[in-house]
Amino acid sequence: MRIQRFFKRIIDVIISIISLILLSPLFLITAILIKIDSSGPIFFRYERIGKDEKPFQPFKFRTMKKGAIKQGLGYNIAEDDERITKVGKFFRKWGIDELPQLINVIKGEMSLVGPRPTLRYQVEKYNNFQRKRLSVKPGITSWALIHGRNLLTWEEKIRYDVEYIQNWNLLLDLKIISRTFYIIFITRKGLYEKNAGLDDEINKF
Repeated sequence: MRIQRFFKRIIDVIISIISLILLSPLFLITAILIKIDSSGPIFFRYERIGKDEKPFQPFKFRTMKKGAIKQGLGYNIAEDDERITKVGKFFRKWGIDELPQLINVIKGEMSLVGPRPTLRYQVEKYNNFQRKRLSVKPGITSWALIHGRNLLTWEEKIRYDVEYIQNWNLLLDLKIISRTFYIIFITRKGLYEKNAGLDDEINKF
């Protein structure tokens, strides 16, 4: 298992570096469109809790209006949310806003596959079972994501995350990555929360 985890890290770094190089033109265009479309920073960064409860700030392209957290549904996001910018809707639809997290993967704060990053106030509500999801690095995509994404409840997401950790291997990661592409480019299901007004574990802000 230790050897597999070593190769997981090697694969994370190699794929992330290659992806960032290939995606650099897209990143430049995305940054320009964000600045043209609305005022505010290019990236949205907010504290998340990672492996062993260590805090970090993921990189995400900003898809919401400046100060959106303090408006409307807070961390929750509805499909017709007025806080989402015009270009932000497109970025979110195709998962472009998540791509800068490749930087966090290279830094060792995240992995390509793992439980999605969570918020501190959510971690404070965890019981012992739920806290198990913090035993590995958070990922850009996850076992929970390919089983419903944001259509899942908080409890369902965590059950899938713990199931992933207990049954992890490199082949499972490859399966999740391939399935993620299918969801993003074909089905595009689960982009927004099923009950956007509820205090759930929201990772799409």
